[in-house]
Amino acid sequence: MAQPPPPPPSCSSSSSGAAARAAYLLLALVAAAASLAGADDPYRYFTWTVTYGPISPLGTTQQGILINGQFPGPRIDCVTNDNLIVNVINNLDEPFLITWNGIKQRKNSWQDGVAGTNCPIPPGANYTYKFQSKDQIGTFTYFPSLAMHRAAGGFGALNVYQRPAIPVPYPPPAGDFTLLVGDWYRAGHKQLRQALDAGAAMPLPDALLINGMQSATFVGDRGKTYLFRVSNVGLKTSINVRIQNHTLRLAEVEGTHPVQNVYDSLDVHVGQSVAFLVTLDKPPMDYAVVASTRFSPANLTVVGTLHYTGASSRAPGPLPAGPPPSQPDWSMNQARSFRWNLTASAARPNPQGSFHYGTIPTSRTLLFASSTPQIAGRRRCTVNGVSFVAPDTPLKLADNFNIANVIAWDSVPARPDGGAPRPGTPVVRLNLHEFVEVVFQNTENELQSWHLDGYDFWVVGYGNGQWTESQRQTYNLVDAQARHTVQVYPNGWSAILVSLDNQGMWNLRSAIWDRQYLGQQLYLRVWTPEQSFSNEYSIPTNAILCGRAVGLPH
Repeated sequence: MAQPPPPPPSCSSSSSGAAARAAYLLLALVAAAASLAGADDPYRYFTWTVTYGPISPLGTTQQGILINGQFPGPRIDCVTNDNLIVNVINNLDEPFLITWNGIKQRKNSWQDGVAGTNCPIPPGANYTYKFQSKDQIGTFTYFPSLAMHRAAGGFGALNVYQRPAIPVPYPPPAGDFTLLVGDWYRAGHKQLRQALDAGAAMPLPDALLINGMQSATFVGDRGKTYLFRVSNVGLKTSINVRIQNHTLRLAEVEGTHPVQNVYDSLDVHVGQSVAFLVTLDKPPMDYAVVASTRFSPANLTVVGTLHYTGASSRAPGPLPAGPPPSQPDWSMNQARSFRWNLTASAARPNPQGSFHYGTIPTSRTLLFASSTPQIAGRRRCTVNGVSFVAPDTPLKLADNFNIANVIAWDSVPARPDGGAPRPGTPVVRLNLHEFVEVVFQNTENELQSWHLDGYDFWVVGYGNGQWTESQRQTYNLVDAQARHTVQVYPNGWSAILVSLDNQGMWNLRSAIWDRQYLGQQLYLRVWTPEQSFSNEYSIPTNAILCGRAVGLPH
């Protein structure tokens, strides 16, 4: 039987390489024992205290958001179907929430950790998240979902390893590395929020970071192959990743297995994650691990090191060059080359390709166009002319308790209608098990990134200009890449197909955080009148109640 990866080699960005190795060995032993014994899915318990603290990623002290004193936050390593119990204690001076980016929260949008599903954790209080990595394998992240908190930290990695009985489509690597790469600002989260509230545009970032630093070192042995897990945890900026004199064999895209094409570099947009295999087959030296900005006026680069054990010199030559700057066609062609591996196992023992998505008729089409108009004299972001404003009562609570005048049902048009820009709390009502086409239209000059909580979807098409129904002839209806976050190129469109098999209230949002904060988001309510625990769990007994839900029994 295939085993979870062995412990990772040492990495300078980790506080304790020995502890990490021990944790990975324990993870493998526990997973194997549970599988052999037929035990219930294991529980993993975490207590996280969220505080402010000094950090110096750019060499001068800033106020960061720390989890258990760490920046970035602690990495969670778990196995498919593990139950995660995370007690979050908020010691900030503001309400706080964490969302689990890419974790589907099956039947359990109560644990999604966004303003439409959860009341914030008040200062001095706590909330215990209880969720399962149900039928998932892969590279995920978590981050603060309120205000602009994620500009100060509070984010981290969440890696889900396969159960021993489920093989992955590559030999076990010698170890793996986690790279949290993202743009960074000298301005604090409150300063950025105040500027956005005043109508200013988001400033350009000051730097790129790898694992919260301006450099990081990854150590491996010559002749061995390692898995690099890269997530773009930034606020706004796409990145390109490459390793000097080494190729990258794509192994995972946001929890699904692609065809293992080989690339010199990979674009990773905000909110996205990829994993690739790198074989250390060069002379033992230090090689540059490079990430640089894409589709941004900010020309930033961060350089880490791939250190061969025993190496005493750096590889000669310049840093590896990135792709042509500001050319969407190069990036779009790379994105089109990502293909779903139809024969690879999913987290369950059925092949990914056993679901023939291209043969299923769609029940409706939603065409969502983004824009940045002025509303009441302030810069806002909209979806089909509607700018989301979070109510004081989360939408999920309002729906659960039938609280009137909170949700504006179906108030965002299914296609742009030319109406005046306006604020609202739009929720699109959809039926459980619908199969829906969603087109994201970008009419602006900056790249967009869209994320859907609770789901993966198939990215069936990318294009330039205005989408029309004739573009469906170009869709990939056989092996399109499945993922949870899709980029939309400047003045272009991206099309997805999604099977709505997960009941709940789900956030569809811009992953570019200033746009999300300014209203480029909405919610999908996936529902059936048949009330059953096989469809959705009840409200948790420890749910925080706020707004008009305060004092209601649950």
